[in-house]
Amino acid sequence: MRYLPHTKEDIKTMLKITGQSSLDSLFECIPEDLKTKQSIDIPQSLSEWELNAHMEELASSNIACKDYKCFIGGGSYDHFIPAIIPYLISRSEFMTAYTPYQPEVSQGTLQGIYEFQTMITELLGMDVATASHYDCGTALAEACLIALKKNREKNKIAISALAHPSHRQIVQTYIRPTGYEIIEIPYTKEGLTDMNALAGMDDLAGIAVQSPNFFGNIEDLKAVKAVADSKKALFITSFTEAMSYGLLKNPGQFGADLVAGEGQSLGIAKSFGGPGLGLLAGTKKQMRNLPGRFIGKTLDANGDNGYVLTLATREQHIKREKASSNICSNNGLNAMTAAMYLATVGKIGIREIAQQNHDKAVYLKKSLVNAGFEPCFDKPFFNEFVLKPPKGFEQKRAALIQDKCIFAGMDLEPFYPEMKQHYLFCSTETVSKDDIDQLAKEVQ
Repeated sequence: MRYLPHTKEDIKTMLKITGQSSLDSLFECIPEDLKTKQSIDIPQSLSEWELNAHMEELASSNIACKDYKCFIGGGSYDHFIPAIIPYLISRSEFMTAYTPYQPEVSQGTLQGIYEFQTMITELLGMDVATASHYDCGTALAEACLIALKKNREKNKIAISALAHPSHRQIVQTYIRPTGYEIIEIPYTKEGLTDMNALAGMDDLAGIAVQSPNFFGNIEDLKAVKAVADSKKALFITSFTEAMSYGLLKNPGQFGADLVAGEGQSLGIAKSFGGPGLGLLAGTKKQMRNLPGRFIGKTLDANGDNGYVLTLATREQHIKREKASSNICSNNGLNAMTAAMYLATVGKIGIREIAQQNHDKAVYLKKSLVNAGFEPCFDKPFFNEFVLKPPKGFEQKRAALIQDKCIFAGMDLEPFYPEMKQHYLFCSTETVSKDDIDQLAKEVQ
């Protein structure tokens, strides 16, 4: 596409219409002390090779987990990605896919989304799943908005303090301007959401609990469901580690109304924090309230399978005041990646990978406890857990990063000030027994 600048005649015409005497007058509303008076100091241009060298130098200041042993989870997880995934997803048909408004020319994209939605519903045990969202936080916020819309006479959403801190902030950003109230459910000494704290609250539109929670512990979703039903609130559950449902009962088996989650573990690299893959699924009752798109399968005039945009509850397709959300985008490339990953590893593969995650985490916890760490909770967990380290660990941890290329846990204090001197550890299939043994030896 060529760059076609405005001509002097174009500029004069636009200024006349806007009633401005010059281009500078367009910016008179900006205070003088905020305007740049001097010229911008732009470095001299570089050759292609000089620029490549400069970018490589900048990139070398970052730390990539492939070069380090990472025992950190907290919502973003290292997993092996089969070589077929990056090969297939880099094909131009997927990289440049067009928004599927015209089904006759978008069958590949439509089928990809259909397959993605089908596999997500099976993984989570739900009836329907939307095309993907930005990340778990935005999916969780959308789920909370659905609950408020469904229960218009109620004005509160209760969300567990053990939901991911960043996701809770996103929910606050969504909900606060609406005038509704967010109740934060505290957690018990056992590292689980304290559902007894909701006693006496009868104006809850929805109750949201993450499982496994931010501490890695597996919540009693059956008990959460019972409380939600007693208060006639929607039961919302979220997760950050999709791999956990290779072993755990899925949310559908506990009667969840809505499920929001992060799909980064499904074949998507961590990429220094993003992009992620927001998953959102629900029961048939919630289908017309879920934001985004639903792709359906039908037969064309020749009797062949055809894929179409069956339902879109977004403001581009229906009256804005009736739209369930202003979510327009589908993280299509990441959704396609997740679908490819799930199809590649299959049900048995997901179960085996999840089992490795759990078993290695159990071995890691046992090894660190033997090295002098104190366990904080005694509840079932998946692939991450909280420990209190012995004295001097902070210095050893810093040295491990610098000298041994090992990330030994995540400090919880910035997220939970009351958890000072507590660390969240994680293990996935990417760490070996030797890696765990080395860590335990180094921190003794």
